[in-house]
Amino acid sequence: MTSQDFIQKEDKFGAHNYHPLPVVLSRGEGIYVWDVEGKKYFDFLSAYSAVNQGHCHPKIVKAMVDQANILALTSRAFYNDCLGEFEEYITKYFGYDKVLPMNTGVEGDETALKLCRKWAYEKKGIPENQAKIIVCEGNFHGRTITIISMSTDPDSYKGFGPYTPGFVIIPYNDIEALRKKLEDSNIAGFLVEPIQGEAGVYVPADGFLSAAYDLCKEKNVLFIADEVQTGLARTGKMIACEHENVRPDILILGKALSGGMYPVSAVLADDDIMLCIRPGEHGSTYGGNPVAAKVGIAALEVLKEEKLAENSEKLGKVFRAEIQKLVDQYEMVDLVRGKGLLNAIAIRPKQRKTAWDVCVAMKENGLIAKPTHEHIIRFAPPLVISEQQLMEAIKIITKTMKQFI
Repeated sequence: MTSQDFIQKEDKFGAHNYHPLPVVLSRGEGIYVWDVEGKKYFDFLSAYSAVNQGHCHPKIVKAMVDQANILALTSRAFYNDCLGEFEEYITKYFGYDKVLPMNTGVEGDETALKLCRKWAYEKKGIPENQAKIIVCEGNFHGRTITIISMSTDPDSYKGFGPYTPGFVIIPYNDIEALRKKLEDSNIAGFLVEPIQGEAGVYVPADGFLSAAYDLCKEKNVLFIADEVQTGLARTGKMIACEHENVRPDILILGKALSGGMYPVSAVLADDDIMLCIRPGEHGSTYGGNPVAAKVGIAALEVLKEEKLAENSEKLGKVFRAEIQKLVDQYEMVDLVRGKGLLNAIAIRPKQRKTAWDVCVAMKENGLIAKPTHEHIIRFAPPLVISEQQLMEAIKIITKTMKQFI
């Protein structure tokens, strides 16, 4: 079967809820993927930062296969001999008392919202059903009904109402707007992405996160960090909040928590918050299963053993410096922004050509990335990339931009 055959099959039998780049991948290793015809590509999306450790990392694959051959799923109706080990490892790794394991990033966000509300009623004394959570314009925390209820993107929320109440929306990176809304005594939490990835890799001003955290502490409001995409070494620190020495009250992790091998997410908090949730009030059949536990430990070990945060920090600076040359040289490239190896370029449409057209052309030249809006392209390669490989990839990006002059 050809690529077109596979594309047509998906189109016929699958829901039309995605618009993929026209490439059909069949194999991955490290920073590379291959299509069904055998063509090799640099992967500069990393499954939206889920494969920070590279495709099919051998240590993570071994952990998954070994455990899958022994015991895969028990549900949380029983104890298993892997979960406690994972819980101890991840809580010590990030410095929290407790972890609540789930499967996907959006489940992590939903878990954090429930934790925040329960804490608000039990510990802060907010009247039942009156708790509010502040969120930011341009946010992307997933696609469940409750999560899209806080979205400002019509593509996410339009046509799916009625919406879940209880959210207060402020502009991103606006500390004064946050200060004003925090005067409401029914505010329970502030949910924020340290960098807004889906919105176009918007990096807030230096000091925004630390100032926001301090304001939350003044008002006894929980600072909740969605680090599903920005966490786990992607931005040059183990979590992006570390750039401003912020320790979130609730930390949400996912994606690279499994190195792309298995759905694993986690919510971390201290006892005062986490123990507000009691048996029967929240859970998941697959959350904390033995395979996920072993995969999660291996994925975290790889991040430290291979110093991937340090590599991300170093090569991110190289990438932005090289792409800035394109900004200076070509009118079509408007700007480059990012932190670590989470970066984006904004392009000026030329002769009706959009970011999609640029990504299709890059694919033809051997590099795959994806637009996040009509004029923004996100670049997020696996963190195992070397400087030599990065420079080869930048040559492809440069070659592609020249085609649009």
